[in-house]
Amino acid sequence: MKINSFFFMSLLLIAFQGQAQKPKAHINHTAVYVVDIQKTGSFYSNVIGLDTVPEPFHDGKHIWYSTGAHTMLHVIAGATNKKDYYKNQHTCFTVPDFNLFIEKLKQLNWAYEDVAGNKNAITTRVDGVHQIWLQDPDGYWLEINDDTY
Repeated sequence: MKINSFFFMSLLLIAFQGQAQKPKAHINHTAVYVVDIQKTGSFYSNVIGLDTVPEPFHDGKHIWYSTGAHTMLHVIAGATNKKDYYKNQHTCFTVPDFNLFIEKLKQLNWAYEDVAGNKNAITTRVDGVHQIWLQDPDGYWLEINDDTY
């Protein structure tokens, strides 16, 4: 039986279109498990500048923050002690005014450093993006940068 090549190619095209249109995985949220939810919540609200979003638990053990279009940070209470974390496992936030953010940290006396650990220093990546590193109250590492994409 001879298969019409146009018909065969049409079937392949339909099959591949279905594959190409499937959505890829994307980040929905990240979560941090913390000792003092009020202290950590204040940090993400007042230092980082994130806005809260409604969370479904209403139990005082969760704070959800918007971190972008359809992405969130979940702060969850219940950790019994702080831990040491590696700087290379971090969350990065881009801020609209990098220098103003650094001034805010200085006013709050909040420690920051460059990637090598030099206090009150800024790293300039090879692509020209400026970055600093700091830790939230539970020791989770954050990178703050001025990337413009």
